[in-house]
Order: sequence, then structure tokens, then C-alpha cells
Amino acid sequence: MDSLSQIVLGGAVAAAIAPAAHRRAALLTGAVLGTLPDLDGLLIAAFTRDPVSLMTIHRSFSHSLLVLPVLGTLIWWLYRRFGHGRVAAAPVRWWWAIVLALVTHPLLDAFTVYGTQLWWPLMPPPAMWSSVFIIDPLYTVWLLLACVIAWFARARPLAQRALVAGLVLSCGYLGWSLQAKAQVDRAADQALAAMGLADAPRFSVPMPFNTLLWRVVAMTPSGYVVGDRSLWADRGPMHFTGYSSNVQALRQATDIAAVQRLQWFNRGFMRAQVRDGELVLSDLRMGLEPDYNFNFAVARSEDGRWQAMAPEQVRPAYRGQGGRELLKQRLAGMWQRIWTAPEDVQADAHGVNARQG
Repeated sequence: MDSLSQIVLGGAVAAAIAPAAHRRAALLTGAVLGTLPDLDGLLIAAFTRDPVSLMTIHRSFSHSLLVLPVLGTLIWWLYRRFGHGRVAAAPVRWWWAIVLALVTHPLLDAFTVYGTQLWWPLMPPPAMWSSVFIIDPLYTVWLLLACVIAWFARARPLAQRALVAGLVLSCGYLGWSLQAKAQVDRAADQALAAMGLADAPRFSVPMPFNTLLWRVVAMTPSGYVVGDRSLWADRGPMHFTGYSSNVQALRQATDIAAVQRLQWFNRGFMRAQVRDGELVLSDLRMGLEPDYNFNFAVARSEDGRWQAMAPEQVRPAYRGQGGRELLKQRLAGMWQRIWTAPEDVQADAHGVNARQG
């Protein structure tokens, strides 16, 4: 999630647990600890410029549920050992405040689609529950209000009530996002089964800044299909559009380390393209067709074979010239799509509009 969400979540958690007399100190401590795991990017960048490594190591050791409780205990011990009077006065409550301010960070991140390595150094695929976008005002606003009220109310009972209410409402919103995702997944499962893709790997993810409009991607033998679903406007079956991917080139390059690393990290939800003799892989989980946020040139064709190259990140179109206007148009179209069902959907006999990507 975005930094503001993590700051107010950490602050609210710590301030709700610490003694009332320590409210402001807990808000500040929790805010710092709530954003601390995301500083791993600075450490990683000091050791590598490889964009694939920068992407896939982020949210690993710094977001591990096996690491953060140990780090939190160390921070707590240092506070207590070197004279932080508040921690010494209420050691148990401050231990919980510090540890939970850290641990809630990766748990919240796991609700996004990026991929959070909750069990590092173990290596299961990163958690991607993908029920909220990385910025969602309806999640953050309750925690922000709670922290503001608690800052000014200090030790008064109003502060604790505001903090508890903010945490309950924000958690309730996460619960709603999971319910919304389940509704979309049911509609997608029915439509994909009718297309003969019942067993196809797929994922669903909310569109930016909301949980009413969703995007579903399923992989096919020749590429992938994409459909969207508005929980407000849509009724009846979902419709999907097909896109091609150079699956043959991807298969030929599977022995390349960067390809293997990306396949593990994004569970194979990638588009493969050959551009100027280079194999470019795009992470289908983040972005909108045809532009995706993370694109990497990972191999070069030499004598009919793919040879590994130093990975290079390829910028999406919306970050180039005229990109701001393009982004505005897409956000405006997304907003309209939330409230309006698609019109004149052209589907073939299987419910797919086949189109070359």
C-alpha cells in the first residue's frame, strides 16, 4: 500500500495499544515503524541496479513475518535498555505496540497484487491477495481521521474510541474488498468455464482507487484474455477479450535466470513480446492493456537462440511524451465504466473477442 496508509495504520495500531498517557509518542513511533519496511528499497539499490532484482527483492526480508517480530523485539529492547521512560513504564504494552506496528505493514501489503514475501527466507510464491489497489482512499480515510483525533484528544477517552473505530472501519473495508473479489471471481469462473478455460490460471484485481470495478486476467495456450466487471453496473455473463503473447519465445528462454525469477514472482502472469531482437516480459498484474507498469528486456536473440542480457526496464507509454493526457483519459474511462455497463459487446461463439496484442 501507499506510504500514507502504512503511516496511519502503524500510528493507529501503536496508539491504540500503548497507555493513554503515551498517546502522541505512540502515534509518532507507530508512524515511523509503519513505513520502516518500505525503506528496504534504499538498501537494495545500494547493492544492485538490476531492475528485476529491485522488483523481486522488495517486500522480502523487510516484510517477513519471521523477521519483523525479531526486529520489533530488538527495537523494544533498545528503547527499554537505553532509557526510553515510557517503554520502561509499560513494557508489555509497548512491546505489542512496536511489534504490531511493524507486522501489520506486510499484512496490509499482501492485500495488494504486487507480491509480498511473508515467509522469507522460505520461498513460496509471494502472497498477492489482490483485493485492494495500492492507493484506496476509502481504506485510508478512517485511519487518518482517527490519528488526527487521537493527536488532539491525547489521553481523553475520545482518542481511544476514535482509534478503535478507525481500525474497525478500515478492517471492515478490507473485508468488503474480499467479498467483492469473491463476487467477481464467481462471475469470471462461469464465463471462463463456458469458454473452455475452466482450469486456466487467472487472477482478479480492483481497478485504481476503488473496489467496484475489477479486472480479470486468465492465461491461455496462445496468450491471455482480459475482462472487466463493475459490481455496480454489470449483470449477466462477463465478456473477455483475447490477446496474444509470444509463448514460444518465452518457453525457449525459460532457462534464463531473470525469466525464472519473474515467473516465480508473478506466478507466470506475463506477456512476452519480441522487440528489436530482445525478449520483453510485461507483468500483467499491474497496468491496463496495452501498457503495463513493469516491463523488462531480459534476453537477446543470437544465432536463433535466446541469450541472457543484463535486464533493462522498459517504460510504459503513459510515462512518455503525452503520457499524462493518456493517463487522464484512461482514468476518466475507468470512472465512467464503474457506473455504466459495456454496450454493444461483440463476442464470438465462445464469448471471446480475439485480437492480436
